[in-house]
Amino acid sequence: MKTAQVLAASVLAFALAGLAGPAMAADEPDPEGVEVSVTIEPLRVPGTISMTVAENSGVTLAENGSNAAARQFTGTLPTVTVTDTRLPDEIPDGEFWAVVGQSSQLVATGDPAKTIGPEFLGWKPRLLSDTTTGAVAAGEPVSSVVSDGTDAPTEGLKSQELLVSTANSTEEIGTHQVNADLALRTPVDIAAGEYHSTLTLSLFNQ
Repeated sequence: MKTAQVLAASVLAFALAGLAGPAMAADEPDPEGVEVSVTIEPLRVPGTISMTVAENSGVTLAENGSNAAARQFTGTLPTVTVTDTRLPDEIPDGEFWAVVGQSSQLVATGDPAKTIGPEFLGWKPRLLSDTTTGAVAAGEPVSSVVSDGTDAPTEGLKSQELLVSTANSTEEIGTHQVNADLALRTPVDIAAGEYHSTLTLSLFNQ
């Protein structure tokens, strides 16, 4: 009877020892590496919209088309370029842009008392670049207050007049070019002299 008890105790002790002792060593696998790579692109600079005027030394108007009713002096506005580098998702819904022009008073060199009002200077804008959607368009002609005989408004460039615009900026993103035929029409008795003015062009984006 005692022998059986001792044997049972021995078996129990063996079992406990097996649980508490170190496990049998297994073959360790060879290590394997996993390559991790990433390509980080440069941060994109947000696009912009801007306007430039072709390099020029000013516009000299030459007499052309005068008659008994008016004297007329014509020239060509240097090419105006509007560049839009924005992505569609950078442009708010419904946004549009426009370039307008306005002339200062023409003042005679050496005699500032002699002037010609900006209402005597008109223009006929002309789109030079292609438009794939028709969203970009040149402004309507504006005549001098001395009418040129067309249906153009006889207001001249005394106020801001439209040179080129788009109804929706997202419809046609890119580069657009425009110029304009300029025409100064005055009464036939205009005082002789060399006159100068500034034609200011402005880009609005809204």
